[in-house]
Amino acid sequence: MTLSINTDDLIAVSVGGAIAHPGFAGLPAEPYRLAADGTPFLLPTFGGIVYNVSVGERAFGWAADCIHPGVSVKGADDVKNRGLNVFACVGNTATVMTGQAQGAKGVVTGKSGRFSEQVIVHFPKDVRTKMAVGDQIVVKAIGTGIEISGHEAVACKGLSPDLLGKLSTRSENGVLKVGVVATIPPHLVGAGAGLTSEGGSLHMQSTDRALLAELGLDTLKLGDIVAFGDTDSRYNHGYLRGATSIGVVGQTDGPRAGYGPGITVLMTAPGGQLSTFEDRSANIATLLSLEP
Repeated sequence: MTLSINTDDLIAVSVGGAIAHPGFAGLPAEPYRLAADGTPFLLPTFGGIVYNVSVGERAFGWAADCIHPGVSVKGADDVKNRGLNVFACVGNTATVMTGQAQGAKGVVTGKSGRFSEQVIVHFPKDVRTKMAVGDQIVVKAIGTGIEISGHEAVACKGLSPDLLGKLSTRSENGVLKVGVVATIPPHLVGAGAGLTSEGGSLHMQSTDRALLAELGLDTLKLGDIVAFGDTDSRYNHGYLRGATSIGVVGQTDGPRAGYGPGITVLMTAPGGQLSTFEDRSANIATLLSLEP
């Protein structure tokens, strides 16, 4: 169905940053992290240009710790980066402003980290080979402030009008229903709980692989539209019976406890105003016609 939104009131504004370098904290000096069972590991993590992982591909099984598909962008300082992370919306257009790939167009596909470190942008794989760490990226940010007519209790978070218009939706008895690949139960909510929902990601815990297989969550793909049950993300992420949050799988799985695939929340409502139905094809790679 076609949703009516306040299109004429929305502001389009530039936000930007540079392709971020993968990094490690200065201390402790050793770069190892601990898996859920206490085993030390060293794997690629978020940041940089990822040449061989894209939206639409599997979220599990990579030798990685919550890797970002495509390109990771970060602002020049904490203040600018916060503006980038809050105002950039999934589905917004991003443009390369410097370097050999200057002029290339990409699409925002997610936001990263408990503390809103980076914005994730998809560029075709052949474009990525021309890009360099430090290249400047500008996002035409539009979506903050969306209101859906007849569904004012549904809060939109980092959701572009373009993506909203392409989601599979139904309106029944005042409830907005959205097609999702799967629903994640609240006891699998991991890192990000309790923190702001205006940027960053909310992780699905993935240590219990048998449960994931039982629930059909172990086959999720990057870009899948999913829901969190009993999760209220209006102002931060927390448990609330009857609440629903809907988001997009933006990052891969990882070995750490509490850090499975990272999900960028797009919509939320506190008390039954938002619901779901199964749509196994609900993936932004298809919805936004992303080039491989």
